[in-house]
Amino acid sequence: MSKFAIATAAILFLLCGLRPCAATAATTAHADAKSSAIKVADAWLKIIDGGKYDDSWKQASTFFRDHVSEEQWTQQVGPARRSLGAVISRKVMSVKYITTMPGAPNGQYVVIHYQSSFEHKKSATETVTPMLDNDGQWRVSGYYIK
Repeated sequence: MSKFAIATAAILFLLCGLRPCAATAATTAHADAKSSAIKVADAWLKIIDGGKYDDSWKQASTFFRDHVSEEQWTQQVGPARRSLGAVISRKVMSVKYITTMPGAPNGQYVVIHYQSSFEHKKSATETVTPMLDNDGQWRVSGYYIK
């Protein structure tokens, strides 16, 4: 084998060897984002569960607060959540890291689906979407119940 062939093979080996490292770094970053987002979502849901809707608005993302006033939020979420009654159980069903959301700026988002049970609704799906806010902190940018 010529020196050129050996050098080429070594370069190809190095280039191919780097690919899994880059993929692993991205996978690790996404796993870290998911873990951080779940912690934020869980803590935020406890605020909602406690009926502190004004506090949940204050702890939401800048994007959320720029598009929904505190008054609008408390008037919408309060009656909806009170009608469900107390939380009986809540379990994470799926977690997805994405960089685009309809009607929102590109960024880092984690869409979390919870299978939940409430006093007056035995089966519901709660969707909580934390985003990486402008200051580098994960905050909730969306919340839906089906």
